[in-house]
Amino acid sequence: MSSRNDTGVVAGPGSGQASHPRRLRELGGIGLIAALAAMAVTTLAAALARAAGVDFEIPDGGETIPLSGFAVVTGVFSVVGIAIAVALLRWSARPAERFVWTAVSLTAISLIPPLLSGADTATVIALVGLHLVPAAVMIPVLARGLRTRPV
Repeated sequence: MSSRNDTGVVAGPGSGQASHPRRLRELGGIGLIAALAAMAVTTLAAALARAAGVDFEIPDGGETIPLSGFAVVTGVFSVVGIAIAVALLRWSARPAERFVWTAVSLTAISLIPPLLSGADTATVIALVGLHLVPAAVMIPVLARGLRTRPV
């Protein structure tokens, strides 16, 4: 297999990469700690934006996004990111590179709904920023965890 071909499946006890349940658990643990940090930072950033006058009101139905909503959504999508990282660690020959590509792509896609929401400019800008905050926490932590070589 050439170094440019990453379609090979990494599995089996003799593969020397990602087959150890311990490594998968370590990545999951690191990911959960990062998810808690991302939830805290995102909620803090939302609280600061609200204190600065951003109302987080979405025109469809006139509902305001509560601060707890930011924490919950950040937590859910952080866990999805952890699951993607664990799957790539288990089944990809180049998990870190594939994870970064996938996570950045999904983050870019996640910016579309705020832009289409019809909310006021301050809310749209804040929501876009609040999509980037947890990505800035989760992506580097998980990518670094995927690059770490087994002991």
